[in-house]
Amino acid sequence: RLQGQRQIVEIGAEIGGGGGQGGIEVALTGNDYEGIYVSARALADAIDGSAILSDPDLSYQPTQPQLSITIDRARAADLGANLDDLALTLQAMVDGLEVVDLNVDDQAIPILLTSQTSAITGPADLGNLYVRSTAGGLVPLSALTTLNEQGVAAELDRTEQRRAIEVQAAIAPGVPLADAVAEIERLAEEALAEGIEPILQGEAQQLEESSRELLLTYGFAVLIVFLVLVAQFESLASPFVILASIPFALAAALFALFISGNSLNIYSQIGLVMLIGLMAKNGILMVEFADQRREEGSDVATAIREAATIRLRPIAMTLISTVAGAVPLVIASGAGAEARQAIGWVIFGGLGIAALFTLFLVPALYALIAPLAKSRSVDLARLDRELRADEERDAEPAT
Repeated sequence: RLQGQRQIVEIGAEIGGGGGQGGIEVALTGNDYEGIYVSARALADAIDGSAILSDPDLSYQPTQPQLSITIDRARAADLGANLDDLALTLQAMVDGLEVVDLNVDDQAIPILLTSQTSAITGPADLGNLYVRSTAGGLVPLSALTTLNEQGVAAELDRTEQRRAIEVQAAIAPGVPLADAVAEIERLAEEALAEGIEPILQGEAQQLEESSRELLLTYGFAVLIVFLVLVAQFESLASPFVILASIPFALAAALFALFISGNSLNIYSQIGLVMLIGLMAKNGILMVEFADQRREEGSDVATAIREAATIRLRPIAMTLISTVAGAVPLVIASGAGAEARQAIGWVIFGGLGIAALFTLFLVPALYALIAPLAKSRSVDLARLDRELRADEERDAEPAT
């Protein structure tokens, strides 16, 4: 039971992704592993001095012992040693050589040629092996080869088909993943050498991709709202006035998230998309009424003043009902409360604070922008004059 609970906690930490639960991972790419490793060590040292990130870990550690055997081909030819025999000798004595498969009761049993257990205990013992020459004599391997022991990496990683070294770091508790991404990018810009490119991995990469997709979603949302408003108002000025209040509403929502201690996650981002439509609705109530007054012959100042006065009650009613409907989301508790609170604070705080922008900013923008576009009453008057002129021409007797 305890093991099952531990697995559930680990899975939840992976889904949470920040605030010290998980970590951040970045792949450093370049032309050669030695240069990448130098930059990776510099980045690790910079992470040690960061207040947000800690415990750097590199995937590349050149400490795996490796024994290289260099063959003197000229000397082997002088002594009559066959290179194939030399290779078979090393394989049989070090790793074992499969000679043949023995079939016993329909089962294949490999027969291996291996050395005794105590024959090869270290690199120096390889020099005591012998290979038969073409003249029939035995030639020691120490006369044909040179042994070189060095440290190499156990594995060589690649990212996007490029040489790469991954650097992982822990995130301090309570720190959002977005802040950790900004910190690792700042440290990478200071510590990495020229030609070394950092590429975010794991949850940081998913956050970056989702942020780009979300900006595209915001763009489409604003564009669709703008096109619909242009089609309804048959003008560019009125839709622009309505959409001009949306950035202030988004800023108010971000401020509400900040004072409430919530982060900008996927749920609050969904709430921001909803906020675009809600703010556009409030602006439509005021701008449409002002346009109707202008069509009746009122000037811009009188039209927007009457619209702000008469439309105050329906705008206030919709704002109060929407904000009050978000209160249960704000005070939610239990499973999934963080998701509901994120959406609730965007609507409760963002729409509540943005009500001031709707009541004061929209009339001000309308007073500045509306005079640049003529009212539809002007077109209607011109059309009426043209129709009357046509009727008068038709009524004249033919001469």
